[in-house]
Amino acid sequence: MYKTTLKKWYSNHIKHKTANSTGKKVYLFCDEFTNYNDTEIGIKAILFLEKSGYEVVIPEHMESGRTWLSKGLIREAKKISRQHIELLSPVISEKTPLVGIEPSAILTFRDEYIDLADDDIFDKAKALAKNVFYIDEFLAAEMAAGKIDKALFKDDVKNILVQGHCHQKALSNINATLKALSFIPNSKVTLIPSGCCGMAGSFGYEKEHYDLSMQIGELVLMPALLKAPEDTIVAAPGTSCRHQIKDGVAKKSFHPVEILHDALK
Repeated sequence: MYKTTLKKWYSNHIKHKTANSTGKKVYLFCDEFTNYNDTEIGIKAILFLEKSGYEVVIPEHMESGRTWLSKGLIREAKKISRQHIELLSPVISEKTPLVGIEPSAILTFRDEYIDLADDDIFDKAKALAKNVFYIDEFLAAEMAAGKIDKALFKDDVKNILVQGHCHQKALSNINATLKALSFIPNSKVTLIPSGCCGMAGSFGYEKEHYDLSMQIGELVLMPALLKAPEDTIVAAPGTSCRHQIKDGVAKKSFHPVEILHDALK
Protein backbone atom coordinates (compact mmCIF):
# COMPACT_ATOMS: atom_id res chain seq x y z
CA MET A 1 0.00 0.00 0.00
CA TYR A 2 1.43 3.37 -1.03
CA LYS A 3 1.12 6.55 1.06
CA THR A 4 -1.38 8.09 -1.38
CA THR A 5 -3.51 7.07 -4.34
CA LEU A 6 -2.29 7.57 -7.89
CA LYS A 7 -5.10 9.99 -8.64
CA LYS A 8 -4.14 12.19 -5.67
CA TRP A 9 -0.46 12.06 -6.65
CA TYR A 10 -1.33 12.96 -10.24
CA SER A 11 -3.56 15.87 -9.18
CA ASN A 12 -0.65 17.40 -7.25
CA HIS A 13 1.88 16.51 -9.96
CA ILE A 14 0.13 18.35 -12.79
CA LYS A 15 -0.06 21.55 -10.73
CA HIS A 16 3.73 21.80 -11.02
CA LYS A 17 4.12 20.33 -14.51
CA THR A 18 5.20 22.57 -17.38
CA ALA A 19 3.29 22.38 -20.66
CA ASN A 20 4.29 19.69 -23.15
CA SER A 21 5.39 20.94 -26.57
CA THR A 22 5.94 17.70 -28.49
CA GLY A 23 2.31 17.23 -29.44
CA LYS A 24 2.35 13.62 -28.17
CA LYS A 25 -0.53 12.94 -25.80
CA VAL A 26 -1.94 9.83 -24.11
CA TYR A 27 -4.78 9.21 -21.71
CA LEU A 28 -3.92 6.91 -18.82
CA PHE A 29 -6.57 4.59 -17.39
CA CYS A 30 -6.05 4.67 -13.63
CA ASP A 31 -7.35 1.22 -12.76
CA GLU A 32 -8.33 0.28 -9.22
CA PHE A 33 -5.30 -1.95 -8.67
CA THR A 34 -2.80 0.75 -9.67
CA ASN A 35 -4.67 3.55 -7.96
CA TYR A 36 -4.73 1.92 -4.52
CA ASN A 37 -2.18 -0.89 -4.31
CA ASP A 38 0.40 -0.39 -7.07
CA THR A 39 0.57 3.39 -6.94
CA GLU A 40 4.34 3.51 -7.39
CA ILE A 41 4.03 1.65 -10.69
CA GLY A 42 1.53 4.25 -11.88
CA ILE A 43 3.84 7.07 -10.85
CA LYS A 44 6.77 5.53 -12.72
CA ALA A 45 4.59 4.96 -15.78
CA ILE A 46 3.60 8.62 -15.85
CA LEU A 47 7.17 9.82 -15.30
CA PHE A 48 8.49 7.47 -17.99
CA LEU A 49 5.93 8.65 -20.52
CA GLU A 50 6.66 12.29 -19.70
CA LYS A 51 10.41 11.76 -20.00
CA SER A 52 9.71 10.17 -23.40
CA GLY A 53 7.90 13.32 -24.51
CA TYR A 54 4.24 12.51 -23.87
CA GLU A 55 1.62 14.60 -22.15
CA VAL A 56 -0.21 12.25 -19.79
CA VAL A 57 -3.83 12.87 -18.82
CA ILE A 58 -5.90 10.79 -16.41
CA PRO A 59 -9.47 11.30 -17.65
CA GLU A 60 -12.60 11.09 -15.55
CA HIS A 61 -13.57 7.44 -15.12
CA MET A 62 -14.61 4.78 -12.60
CA GLU A 63 -13.16 1.39 -11.69
CA SER A 64 -12.68 -1.03 -14.58
CA GLY A 65 -15.39 -3.49 -13.59
CA ARG A 66 -12.90 -6.37 -13.64
CA THR A 67 -13.68 -7.45 -10.08
CA TRP A 68 -17.42 -7.57 -10.84
CA LEU A 69 -16.79 -9.57 -14.00
CA SER A 70 -14.54 -12.07 -12.24
CA LYS A 71 -17.38 -12.95 -9.88
CA GLY A 72 -20.05 -13.09 -12.57
CA LEU A 73 -21.80 -9.88 -11.49
CA ILE A 74 -22.57 -8.89 -15.06
CA ARG A 75 -25.29 -6.30 -14.38
CA GLU A 76 -22.93 -4.15 -12.30
CA ALA A 77 -20.14 -4.52 -14.86
CA LYS A 78 -22.54 -3.55 -17.66
CA LYS A 79 -23.41 -0.26 -15.89
CA ILE A 80 -19.72 0.58 -15.54
CA SER A 81 -18.91 -0.31 -19.14
CA ARG A 82 -21.71 1.91 -20.44
CA GLN A 83 -20.51 4.87 -18.37
CA HIS A 84 -16.96 4.41 -19.63
CA ILE A 85 -18.02 4.18 -23.27
CA GLU A 86 -20.04 7.40 -22.95
CA LEU A 87 -17.33 9.23 -20.96
CA LEU A 88 -14.27 8.26 -22.97
CA SER A 89 -15.50 8.02 -26.55
CA PRO A 90 -15.39 11.82 -27.06
CA VAL A 91 -11.69 12.12 -26.12
CA ILE A 92 -10.06 8.82 -27.13
CA SER A 93 -8.82 8.63 -30.72
CA GLU A 94 -5.96 7.29 -32.81
CA LYS A 95 -3.94 10.42 -31.95
CA THR A 96 -4.91 10.39 -28.27
CA PRO A 97 -5.19 6.72 -27.22
CA LEU A 98 -6.10 5.26 -23.85
CA VAL A 99 -3.34 3.19 -22.26
CA GLY A 100 -3.48 1.06 -19.14
CA ILE A 101 -1.08 -0.59 -16.71
CA GLU A 102 -2.97 -3.62 -15.39
CA PRO A 103 -3.73 -6.01 -18.28
CA SER A 104 -6.92 -7.47 -16.83
CA ALA A 105 -8.39 -3.99 -16.32
CA ILE A 106 -7.47 -2.18 -19.54
CA LEU A 107 -8.24 -5.14 -21.80
CA THR A 108 -11.88 -5.21 -20.67
CA PHE A 109 -12.35 -2.34 -23.14
CA ARG A 110 -11.31 -4.65 -25.97
CA ASP A 111 -13.28 -7.70 -24.84
CA GLU A 112 -16.18 -7.59 -22.39
CA TYR A 113 -17.16 -3.97 -22.99
CA ILE A 114 -18.04 -4.74 -26.61
CA ASP A 115 -20.06 -7.81 -25.58
CA LEU A 116 -21.88 -5.85 -22.86
CA ALA A 117 -22.69 -2.82 -25.03
CA ASP A 118 -26.35 -2.24 -25.93
CA ASP A 119 -27.24 -1.60 -29.57
CA ASP A 120 -27.32 2.19 -29.13
CA ILE A 121 -23.65 2.34 -28.08
CA PHE A 122 -22.28 -0.76 -29.82
CA ASP A 123 -20.52 1.21 -32.55
CA LYS A 124 -19.02 3.55 -29.95
CA ALA A 125 -17.73 0.57 -27.97
CA LYS A 126 -16.05 -0.91 -31.05
CA ALA A 127 -14.51 2.44 -32.07
CA LEU A 128 -13.22 3.03 -28.54
CA ALA A 129 -11.70 -0.46 -28.32
CA LYS A 130 -9.56 0.21 -31.42
CA ASN A 131 -7.70 2.97 -29.58
CA VAL A 132 -7.19 1.26 -26.21
CA PHE A 133 -3.81 -0.34 -25.49
CA TYR A 134 -2.01 -2.15 -22.72
CA ILE A 135 0.99 0.08 -21.95
CA ASP A 136 3.68 -2.38 -23.13
CA GLU A 137 1.80 -2.73 -26.41
CA PHE A 138 1.66 1.05 -26.85
CA LEU A 139 5.31 1.56 -25.95
CA ALA A 140 6.57 -1.21 -28.23
CA ALA A 141 4.71 0.33 -31.17
CA GLU A 142 6.01 3.83 -30.40
CA MET A 143 9.57 2.51 -30.06
CA ALA A 144 9.30 0.72 -33.40
CA ALA A 145 8.04 3.94 -34.98
CA GLY A 146 11.05 5.89 -33.70
CA LYS A 147 8.97 8.02 -31.33
CA ILE A 148 10.99 7.08 -28.23
CA ASP A 149 14.71 7.84 -28.18
CA LYS A 150 17.02 4.98 -27.25
CA ALA A 151 19.51 7.57 -26.00
CA LEU A 152 17.28 8.11 -22.96
CA PHE A 153 18.47 4.81 -21.50
CA LYS A 154 21.57 3.74 -19.61
CA ASP A 155 23.53 0.95 -21.26
CA ASP A 156 23.94 -1.29 -18.21
CA VAL A 157 23.68 -5.01 -18.89
CA LYS A 158 20.34 -6.37 -17.71
CA ASN A 159 19.12 -9.97 -17.66
CA ILE A 160 15.32 -9.94 -17.54
CA LEU A 161 12.97 -12.90 -17.11
CA VAL A 162 9.35 -12.27 -18.12
CA GLN A 163 6.23 -13.96 -16.74
CA GLY A 164 3.37 -13.20 -19.12
CA HIS A 165 -0.10 -12.33 -17.86
CA CYS A 166 -2.96 -14.57 -19.00
CA HIS A 167 -5.18 -11.68 -20.16
CA GLN A 168 -2.27 -10.24 -22.08
CA LYS A 169 -1.58 -13.58 -23.78
CA ALA A 170 -5.23 -13.99 -24.74
CA LEU A 171 -6.18 -10.46 -25.80
CA SER A 172 -2.93 -8.58 -26.48
CA ASN A 173 0.54 -9.86 -27.28
CA ILE A 174 3.31 -10.92 -24.91
CA ASN A 175 5.81 -10.05 -27.67
CA ALA A 176 5.04 -6.39 -26.98
CA THR A 177 6.55 -6.73 -23.50
CA LEU A 178 9.61 -8.53 -24.85
CA LYS A 179 10.13 -5.86 -27.53
CA ALA A 180 9.67 -2.96 -25.11
CA LEU A 181 12.16 -4.38 -22.60
CA SER A 182 14.60 -5.32 -25.37
CA PHE A 183 14.69 -1.62 -26.31
CA ILE A 184 16.90 -1.09 -23.26
CA PRO A 185 20.53 -1.27 -24.52
CA ASN A 186 22.41 -4.45 -23.58
CA SER A 187 19.32 -6.10 -22.15
CA LYS A 188 18.78 -9.83 -22.52
CA VAL A 189 15.08 -10.57 -22.26
CA THR A 190 13.77 -14.12 -21.87
CA LEU A 191 10.17 -15.31 -21.67
CA ILE A 192 9.47 -17.97 -19.05
CA PRO A 193 7.67 -20.79 -20.93
CA SER A 194 4.90 -20.99 -18.36
CA GLY A 195 1.13 -20.87 -18.38
CA CYS A 196 -0.89 -19.23 -15.63
CA CYS A 197 1.06 -18.29 -12.51
CA GLY A 198 -1.67 -20.01 -10.49
CA MET A 199 -3.13 -16.91 -8.90
CA ALA A 200 -5.78 -16.39 -11.62
CA GLY A 201 -7.08 -13.09 -10.30
CA SER A 202 -8.56 -13.70 -6.84
CA PHE A 203 -8.57 -17.51 -7.19
CA GLY A 204 -5.27 -18.06 -5.40
CA TYR A 205 -6.24 -15.76 -2.52
CA GLU A 206 -9.11 -18.06 -1.53
CA LYS A 207 -8.28 -20.64 1.15
CA GLU A 208 -9.92 -23.52 -0.67
CA HIS A 209 -7.85 -22.86 -3.81
CA TYR A 210 -4.47 -22.10 -2.22
CA ASP A 211 -2.89 -25.55 -2.65
CA LEU A 212 -3.97 -25.85 -6.28
CA SER A 213 -2.79 -22.30 -6.97
CA MET A 214 0.68 -23.10 -5.65
CA GLN A 215 0.82 -26.40 -7.55
CA ILE A 216 0.17 -24.52 -10.80
CA GLY A 217 2.91 -22.01 -9.99
CA GLU A 218 5.33 -24.82 -9.18
CA LEU A 219 4.94 -26.46 -12.60
CA VAL A 220 7.21 -24.05 -14.52
CA LEU A 221 7.23 -20.52 -13.11
CA MET A 222 8.67 -21.01 -9.64
CA PRO A 223 11.42 -23.48 -10.65
CA ALA A 224 12.53 -21.07 -13.39
CA LEU A 225 12.79 -18.22 -10.89
CA LEU A 226 14.64 -20.31 -8.32
CA LYS A 227 17.23 -21.33 -10.93
CA ALA A 228 17.76 -17.76 -12.14
CA PRO A 229 20.97 -15.91 -11.13
CA GLU A 230 20.61 -13.45 -8.25
CA ASP A 231 21.04 -10.39 -10.48
CA THR A 232 18.15 -11.41 -12.76
CA ILE A 233 15.30 -8.90 -12.94
CA VAL A 234 11.86 -10.51 -12.97
CA ALA A 235 9.19 -8.76 -15.03
CA ALA A 236 5.52 -9.56 -14.42
CA PRO A 237 2.84 -7.33 -15.97
CA GLY A 238 0.00 -8.54 -13.73
CA THR A 239 -0.52 -7.58 -10.10
CA SER A 240 -1.70 -11.11 -9.26
CA CYS A 241 1.41 -12.62 -10.86
CA ARG A 242 3.67 -10.35 -8.83
CA HIS A 243 1.96 -11.40 -5.59
CA GLN A 244 2.23 -15.08 -6.52
CA ILE A 245 5.95 -14.70 -7.22
CA LYS A 246 6.55 -12.91 -3.92
CA ASP A 247 4.61 -15.50 -1.90
CA GLY A 248 5.92 -18.51 -3.82
CA VAL A 249 9.65 -17.82 -4.09
CA ALA A 250 10.18 -14.67 -1.97
CA LYS A 251 11.37 -12.67 -4.98
CA LYS A 252 10.31 -9.16 -5.91
CA SER A 253 9.09 -8.81 -9.46
CA PHE A 254 8.44 -5.62 -11.38
CA HIS A 255 5.97 -4.31 -13.90
CA PRO A 256 7.80 -3.81 -17.25
CA VAL A 257 7.18 -0.06 -17.14
CA GLU A 258 9.00 0.10 -13.79
CA ILE A 259 12.02 -1.56 -15.38
CA LEU A 260 11.92 0.87 -18.30
CA HIS A 261 11.65 3.84 -15.93
CA ASP A 262 14.54 2.64 -13.77
CA ALA A 263 16.70 2.12 -16.87
CA LEU A 264 16.49 5.82 -17.81
CA LYS A 265 19.61 7.96 -17.51
